[in-house]
Amino acid sequence: MNDLHLILVDPKPALCRAFQKAFHSFTNVEVVQGYFERLPTFDCMVSAANSFGLMDGGVDAAIINFFGDELMTRVQQRILDAYLGEQPIGTSLIVETQHPRHLYIAHTPTMRVPISIAETENAYIAMWAMLLAVRQHNQTDAPPIQVIDCPGLGTATGRMLFDEAARQMALAYTNFLNPPTKITWDFAGDRHFQVQRRVTYDGV
Repeated sequence: MNDLHLILVDPKPALCRAFQKAFHSFTNVEVVQGYFERLPTFDCMVSAANSFGLMDGGVDAAIINFFGDELMTRVQQRILDAYLGEQPIGTSLIVETQHPRHLYIAHTPTMRVPISIAETENAYIAMWAMLLAVRQHNQTDAPPIQVIDCPGLGTATGRMLFDEAARQMALAYTNFLNPPTKITWDFAGDRHFQVQRRVTYDGV
């Protein structure tokens, strides 16, 4: 999965600066200050979603405006079929868009319903779930996902600090690219500590 190309896109300069700081060591990550609709190339757009596939606000509304209302219908049907109407945080659904150039979205809840998630690990959890879903998808015979377009997770309605959301997202990406060879309590404790560490308003 080291051949993935990740595009972090958002119109807010402060969030883009946080992305650049957190992801500076990755050569296959690009930060774009702008809108995903203007990107010429991507295979999969990440939907930082709610658990019910109600895509009528924020980036989700822009996704539906770009891909069409039928996409929300397909997302909700997948949620009904796979999760009995409520997609858990920590899961990600790869859904076909029926667009000729941008084939998929990754419907990835960061929250059950629109609420603040500022003091949670949900950006990490959502990023991790999305990356695992892409990995699983790429093990099938379907057209592969090579370029992922991702907004800030939990940074709008979720009110997560930009630096903290970027830190969590970068940590998930780091861990994804560097899986362990075995699982021990030392490994589990270290992973838990890394995720739990918070960026505060003072930058600590």
